[in-house]
Amino acid sequence: MASFNVYSVLVVLFLTCGTVMAMKENDQIIKENNCETKMGLPYVLEAFTSIFNTRIISNKCCGELVVLGKVCHSTLVKRTLENPLFKDLNPATIIAKSIQT
Repeated sequence: MASFNVYSVLVVLFLTCGTVMAMKENDQIIKENNCETKMGLPYVLEAFTSIFNTRIISNKCCGELVVLGKVCHSTLVKRTLENPLFKDLNPATIIAKSIQT
């Protein structure tokens, strides 16, 4: 019984560390690529609502997303999905909408 408890604790620690490392990795990518400064706030909000709600993105905002780049775009979406506020969303659906946008 004691070995089961130790095993359980190790599994929980492994999963927790993996999540924390993924969050730090995303933050590092964002920082290294200056992702948070490449788009103006109005375009960030428009892209966000296009991906996480049902809104069409404008051509101007689409151009801003192209300048932002795929690495920044994907990393920012992943970091948003890590936020507890969005825990009820289906990540596969959001990633598909992100790619479509």
